[in-house]
Amino acid sequence: MTVATPRCTDTERGAPRPERVVVLALDGVYPFELGMPSRILGAADGRYEVLTCSVDGGPVRTSADFGITVEHGPEALEGADTVVVAAVSPSRVSADLPDAVAAALARIRPGARVVSICTGAFVLAAAGLLDGRRATTHWQVSDAFRRMFPRVDLDPDVLFVEDGRMLTSAGAASGVDICLHLVRQDHGSELANKVARRCVVPPFRDGGQAQYIEQPVPQQGAASTAATRAWALERLAEPLALADLAAHARMSRRTFARRFQDEVGLSPGRWLIQQRVVRARHLLEASDLSVDQIAGQVGFATGASLRQHLHAAIGVSPQTYRRTFQQAR
Repeated sequence: MTVATPRCTDTERGAPRPERVVVLALDGVYPFELGMPSRILGAADGRYEVLTCSVDGGPVRTSADFGITVEHGPEALEGADTVVVAAVSPSRVSADLPDAVAAALARIRPGARVVSICTGAFVLAAAGLLDGRRATTHWQVSDAFRRMFPRVDLDPDVLFVEDGRMLTSAGAASGVDICLHLVRQDHGSELANKVARRCVVPPFRDGGQAQYIEQPVPQQGAASTAATRAWALERLAEPLALADLAAHARMSRRTFARRFQDEVGLSPGRWLIQQRVVRARHLLEASDLSVDQIAGQVGFATGASLRQHLHAAIGVSPQTYRRTFQQAR
């Protein structure tokens, strides 16, 4: 994942214009996912202008018992800074694109950011936009996706993937995650967190899709690791080990690790690193602390360790990340 500089250009008056986001509604679209970009990005203090279009400017049949009318045709895609392809019913997906859909996607200008929600990844893959790239979609349709698009490096375990200008997300509510990611990437964690509070959604969800894949029902009365995760988040600066987490949860290390993986989709160690990186990103954006000071506050032993983990997570150094968001502010 790379960190982008602010994407909006200036108007003649010198004020930044809103990023234009165009959502493509295809026949069979899920209404819930279709409305996500407008709801989430629309809460970002006017930083985004969200439009909805269809391939011909006409009404669109949804996956529900009603249709929708849109205000724009495919020409709206030509001026988009970001294009979002909303999820459609799995019965509508195919390895081949209808001519009208292919023609609409061809209008997307080079360099525009392209995002899919859930099964929208099938549309991008059918257009060849994901060939050779890493991507994700809903775990239930991952086998079908692999059969149709073997040139795509599919990761069905994550909530969303960013590969260059192509971003794909998993099922349903992961559309919220990826929209918040866009705000966080463009304007920093402070605004993304404000948007999350306004929309009453988590600003950042732990783990990936693995925690939602159908699994045997836990035994009645089985303890959760949620309280221990909350306890750990208050103590990230401390050298927390698996034994410490298991002791807080009053489980054996083996039982705790297994239950944690089932609930979160990550091992305790990977989850701790993830949370420390998230906290470090916030401090890089919102404080003037040195890299070594931030490392100490989030639980990395040294500044070098923070640099290594941040680069592994988002592909840039702490200095580059901080400079990006200082410029954005």
